[in-house]
Amino acid sequence: MHKANPAPVMTAEDLNKFLSQVYPQLNDHLAGYSVTEVSPGGCTVRLHATDRHLRPGGTVSGPSLFALADIGGYACVLSHLGPEALSVTTNLNINFMRKAEAGMIDGHCRILKLGKSLMVFDVEMTTPDNGLTVAHATGTYSIPPQK
Repeated sequence: MHKANPAPVMTAEDLNKFLSQVYPQLNDHLAGYSVTEVSPGGCTVRLHATDRHLRPGGTVSGPSLFALADIGGYACVLSHLGPEALSVTTNLNINFMRKAEAGMIDGHCRILKLGKSLMVFDVEMTTPDNGLTVAHATGTYSIPPQK
């Protein structure tokens, strides 16, 4: 099933609606995360970082950026395979490049390989105002067997 740029089967609107149903705590307790775009082989997710996402020194916390990367992977697998809520992260590695301040942070996600049981992806997290990369992550999602 590996394709260079697999076609999406869900839109950003579909994903945000689905996530609010199956993962309500995402924006209940973690507030600020959304899917903004879906494209062949990828998607973009956004964190609107506020005070609740900051650590001392006014820096967006590592866990907040890690969550953005993980949500990006989840959005990629869902948008390209359909609303299967039981896909799970099996690996996620992140590198923090520079300080991210409160405001918008976009996670540009790209599917590197989409197979029958695993999806490998990467996420470049940038600030839209200056385009600088604040973090980069790579990860793997496990895809449940088809019924």
